Amino acid sequence: MYYTSLHNATKIEGDRVKNNSEVVSDKNHPMPYTRLESVVLSVVEEGLQVLLAKRSEAPHAGRWALPGGVLRIDLDLTLDAAAQRVMHERLGITLPGLEQFCAVGGARRDPRAPWALSVVYRVLVTIDAVQAIAGKRIEALEWRQVDRAMSDPLAFDHAELIGRAVGITRAQLEGMVMPRGLLAEHFTLTELQLTCEQVLGHPIDKSSFRRKLADRNLVEPVEGAMRGGAFRPAQLFRLK
Repeated sequence: MYYTSLHNATKIEGDRVKNNSEVVSDKNHPMPYTRLESVVLSVVEEGLQVLLAKRSEAPHAGRWALPGGVLRIDLDLTLDAAAQRVMHERLGITLPGLEQFCAVGGARRDPRAPWALSVVYRVLVTIDAVQAIAGKRIEALEWRQVDRAMSDPLAFDHAELIGRAVGITRAQLEGMVMPRGLLAEHFTLTELQLTCEQVLGHPIDKSSFRRKLADRNLVEPVEGAMRGGAFRPAQLFRLK
């Protein structure tokens, strides 16, 4: 058996490779069972929540997990393309902004294989932008508060993966990297602070927050755009 470049190989037959000039190896090495998992985060009901899928098939049938699926080398030219394909199959949507943030693997992660690898993606979305439906091998979908999800008995090691994604998101925000995917295009500074507090899970000092925004030149006013009542309308801003 040969292992070949996906772009150059058109057919593998026994120990022969047709129409391929780039043979990587002629040794038969066992390959890991490879999956794509996605951590979809949004602010729902005044808190940071994660989208979970109830599995319809073994292993862990009936348990909640991250939406995900198997890498298909016959269908997927890249990992990013694979992640989007899986999301379309599982949720019926594509997710702009889906970013790979870690990969985990081990010999006891999945009972279907002796060694399983997961490439894990994260995306921040507004709840209105996600019109997901339960798709292939999924019984139901549910938004769940992230701190609860991280302690719940989810399938596989998905609670740990959610913890990693939430930790990265909160650390970035502590460093004043704004959660762009969670924000409307235009917002007031009060709305921006509220979203950041919902992601972090604790209040933020208003004066300090606005000073950091100004010092780092993170936002700019939208000319002529205001929100609120007639007496004290609030200026609308956007991220730079």
